[in-house]
Amino acid sequence: MSEPEEELQGEQRDSTKKKKKKKKRKEKRSAKKKNKKEEGEKREEEQVEEEEENSECVMLRGIFKLGKKSHDVLLTRTRLTWIPITPETPTAEVCVLQPGVLLLRDVFAVKVKRRRAAGQQSGGPVLGVALFCCRRRGRRLEEETLHLHNASAEHTQTWYNTLKELLTESSSRPRYLKVFINPSSHKKEAVHIYREHVAPLFKMADVRTDITVTERKGHALSVMKECKLDEYDGVVCVGGDGSVAELCHALVLRAQLDADSPEKPVKPLLPLGIIPAGSTDVVSCSVHGVRDPVTAALHIVLGHLQQVDMCSFSSLGQLVCFGFSAMFGFGGRSLARAEKKRWMPSSRRREYALVKTLARLRPEDCQLSFLPAKKSNRDQDQDPESDGEESWTTNQGLYLSISIMSIPCLSPHAPRGLAPNTSLANGSAALIAVGNTSRSEFIKHLKRYSSSSGQFSFSFVETQVVSAVRICPRSLIGWSEEESEEEGESKTSPIIQSEGAAFPWNIDGELVEIANEVLVRVHPQLITLYGEEVNEAESTVSCSCI
Repeated sequence: MSEPEEELQGEQRDSTKKKKKKKKRKEKRSAKKKNKKEEGEKREEEQVEEEEENSECVMLRGIFKLGKKSHDVLLTRTRLTWIPITPETPTAEVCVLQPGVLLLRDVFAVKVKRRRAAGQQSGGPVLGVALFCCRRRGRRLEEETLHLHNASAEHTQTWYNTLKELLTESSSRPRYLKVFINPSSHKKEAVHIYREHVAPLFKMADVRTDITVTERKGHALSVMKECKLDEYDGVVCVGGDGSVAELCHALVLRAQLDADSPEKPVKPLLPLGIIPAGSTDVVSCSVHGVRDPVTAALHIVLGHLQQVDMCSFSSLGQLVCFGFSAMFGFGGRSLARAEKKRWMPSSRRREYALVKTLARLRPEDCQLSFLPAKKSNRDQDQDPESDGEESWTTNQGLYLSISIMSIPCLSPHAPRGLAPNTSLANGSAALIAVGNTSRSEFIKHLKRYSSSSGQFSFSFVETQVVSAVRICPRSLIGWSEEESEEEGESKTSPIIQSEGAAFPWNIDGELVEIANEVLVRVHPQLITLYGEEVNEAESTVSCSCI
C-alpha cells in the first residue's frame, strides 16, 4: 500500500473516532437532560400525589343518622362519604354496602338543624346538620338537602364549623352581588321570579345582595358607571336578552373607563350572572342549557365561571355597542315590525312579525366583507385593521339575511343553536349569509333550525368562521322610508345619524337602526359569565308560526 493511501486511511480512522466521541458526548448530554426531565416529572407527580393525599385525608369522622339508619360518615377536603353501619350476622357473612358520596363542590350551604316550637325564632335542641347541595337532572341543576342527624350539640357544632370553613375556601363563590331587575321584561315576571326562586337560594348560601330595579332603558348602564364595583364579587341580571346585552356593554365600558383605555376593549373583573326572565333568553340558554331560574341561581352560588367571546359593533369609527350576536336583513326587519306592535302578547307579536316579513320578503343589496379567523390567533385579540386589506374577503350581492354570532345562540326554538358550529370561547364568530332565493326555499331553511341539523345544506347559504365582518348596505331606501310608504307611519331617527337611509339591526334582541357601514369585531373571552359550556339546549317550545 502506498504512503498517500495509508495517510488517507489514517485520516478516515481519526475522523471516525472523532465522530464516535462526539456521538458519545451527545448521548451523555441527552441522557443527562432526560434524567433531569424525568426527575422533574417525578417531583411534579410526587407533588400532585401529595396534594391528592392531603385533599383525601380524613378531617372528621362520626356517626350520624341518615333517615332511620346509622351511618359512619367521613369528611375530607373534597367530599363527604357515608356507609351504613350493619350489625354482624350469626353466620359471619360480610355484607358489602356501597358508600354514599357527596362532593363538596356541589354543596352551597350548611346549617345546624334545631327543633323549634311554632313562632320560636332562635334556639332549640340540636338535631344535626343539613347540607344544601345541587344535583344534575340533564341540564338542570336542582336543589337537594342531605340531613345528618346527631343530637350532640358539641359534635354537631364541630362538623358545622369545619364544613363552613371548607365551603368558604372557594374563591370563585360570590359573597356580595349587585343585582339588576328589569320589571318590564317579557310578561313582567322578573321581580316575582327573583323573589320566589332566586332570593331564597342567595339567602341560604349567605350571599348578600344590593338590588336595583331598573326604571327605564339605559338605567343599568348609568348605575354601573357610577357605583363602586370593588365592593362586589359579581353582577346579576334578572331579565331578557336586552337587559343582559345592556349590562355586558356596561361592564366592558366601565372596565375601559377604569383602565383609561377608551379605544381598546378591557376585560371586566367581575363576572355576570343571568337569571332568565325574557321571551327567548338566548344568552342564558347558551351558558345554562335551560331557561330555568333555579339552575341559573345555583351556577352563581356555586361559582361556576365560563369565559365568553363578545363582539363590538361600530359605524363610522363610533362604537354602537358590545354584544354577542347580530342579524341584518330578515332578522332586523322582523324585529322592527314586532317593536311596532308592543301592545300584542309576545308570542303573537313574534308570529305576526315573522309572517308579515315573510310576506314582504325582499333581499338587501350590500357589500359583505369578512376576515377569516386564524386558528393560531383565536386566543388573541385580532385587530382587523392591522391585518391589511388583502386578507379581507369581499362579496357584493343580494342577501335575505346576514347573521354574526360569537356564541351558539341556543334557545327552546333552536335547541342546537342558530350558530351550532361555534362555541362560547373559541375566539371567533359564525358568519351565516343567506343569499337571494325563493320564499319557499327560505322558509325551508328557517324551519330546519328547530330540527337537529341541515339548515346550512342549501346552495344559497354560506357559512364562515370569522374574526371580523364589514357590512355596507348599498340600497337607497332604508327601513323607515319603506315602512312609511307601506303603512303611512312617520320616520324614526336612527341610532347613528347620517344623510343615508337607516337599516334595522337585531343586536341581542334589541332594535338598533344604523344608516352606514357596520364593522363587527370579535374579542376573545372578553367577559366572564356564571355558567358552563353547553352543546344543546333543552327544547320545550315548538314554533307554530311558519
